[in-house]
Amino acid sequence: MPPIAGRADRSVWAWAVVGLAGSVLVALAGPHVAGGPVRWWFDPSLGVAAFYAGIVALSVAWLALGRVALTTRMVWIVAAAWCLPLLFTAPLFSQDVYSYLAQGTLVHLGLDPYRDAPAVLAQHGQTHVLDAVSPFWRHTTAPYGPLFLWIVSWFTGASLVIGVLLVKALELVGFVLLAVFAPRLARGLGADPARAAWWVLLCPLVLLQLVAAAHTDLLMIGLLVAGMTFAIERRVLPAIALCALAATIKLPAAAAIPFILVAAGDRRTWMRGVLVAAAVVVAVSVVSGLGLGWVSTTVFSTPDKVRLAITPATAVGWTVAQVVPVGARGLESALGVVAFGLSLVLGVVLLWRSRRENMVRNLGIALIAVAVCGPAAWPWYLTWGLVLLAACPGIQDSRALALVILASAVVVKADGILAFPLHTAPVFVALYLGATAVWLSRTRLSVASSRRVRTRALVES
Repeated sequence: MPPIAGRADRSVWAWAVVGLAGSVLVALAGPHVAGGPVRWWFDPSLGVAAFYAGIVALSVAWLALGRVALTTRMVWIVAAAWCLPLLFTAPLFSQDVYSYLAQGTLVHLGLDPYRDAPAVLAQHGQTHVLDAVSPFWRHTTAPYGPLFLWIVSWFTGASLVIGVLLVKALELVGFVLLAVFAPRLARGLGADPARAAWWVLLCPLVLLQLVAAAHTDLLMIGLLVAGMTFAIERRVLPAIALCALAATIKLPAAAAIPFILVAAGDRRTWMRGVLVAAAVVVAVSVVSGLGLGWVSTTVFSTPDKVRLAITPATAVGWTVAQVVPVGARGLESALGVVAFGLSLVLGVVLLWRSRRENMVRNLGIALIAVAVCGPAAWPWYLTWGLVLLAACPGIQDSRALALVILASAVVVKADGILAFPLHTAPVFVALYLGATAVWLSRTRLSVASSRRVRTRALVES
């Protein structure tokens, strides 16, 4: 082995150890820092400083590995090592997993989680499950797909700790799908497979907000990336089947289906694709015993119950209401409708312009727009589009995207509460305005540069 290559390999494994140390620190300190309704099977009091030192170590190691030559196999090994401690720790950065278990218990009892809220568990001898659910969500019906809740219903009856570990094992399927298909998708698009794996498998946002938190989004995006990989490989019907299956985990994945069909550009394929998607949805709905009631307004309205300072519509509405004599909630709701409508318009434009070569990028941008412009812009929602953009040429080297990922990974505290209260909304308004100004400036410079190049080419010809 050449000396330079040997030094590069040693650098990779050195930073891998730093990241592993960070992951272990987060996993050990997390249960005590997060608190939570369920006492975990280990709970050492290492302190908040150790917890955040772990996050810093993990983040620094991720950035450092992005500057060295990696192979996909290296990323897989490092990802497995960093992921493992987070699988066995308590739910961090969110307590949603206890809502999953409560809604799965409803399914197990033969109740309808899309009609019955977890509060009814008190009437069925399941008080211990209900007590683990945040009081804020006890009277809210399920916003998740039937396949996910049907599988989670198999985990009921065990202790809540075992239930959480089983949900994390289920979500690990999504992580494995990302490991297999993200590099393959990048290769199909002419991008760097190892770089895609670095973005998707090692970034703090995925490890902390999905793996450690046991969020259902991890399984959804794993199936989504697998489906988009098949689409790029011109296996349209299996692609649509996988995306439809992902939608029965969580509905945003359904957005991939029209992008795949438009890119295919064949009327016969459109008809067959719609039939395949419908068949998958109906089959899952029937086999799970939950019917089609899950495709209802409750799936869309649940996030609207949360007011986050980082959500653009909420930030602007709250800030304006401090100056203008209008009701903050009403203005936030109105702006939220406008913002979400604009994201849908952008999605339609991107859909109209989609071809096989830009389909993945356009879908990724559309999903991020929906996540940001939705009623609650939780940071892990950004992973819906991130896992697709990570496989696109050009975007793989974006420093701005790396900065957004690092910031998004730390805006939620260990207990799942946003680190920034609502009165910090003006700060985020200023940040968003600044980011928009920078983007517009760079876009203008890029357009001007392109025009100069074309003009020079015409003169020289």
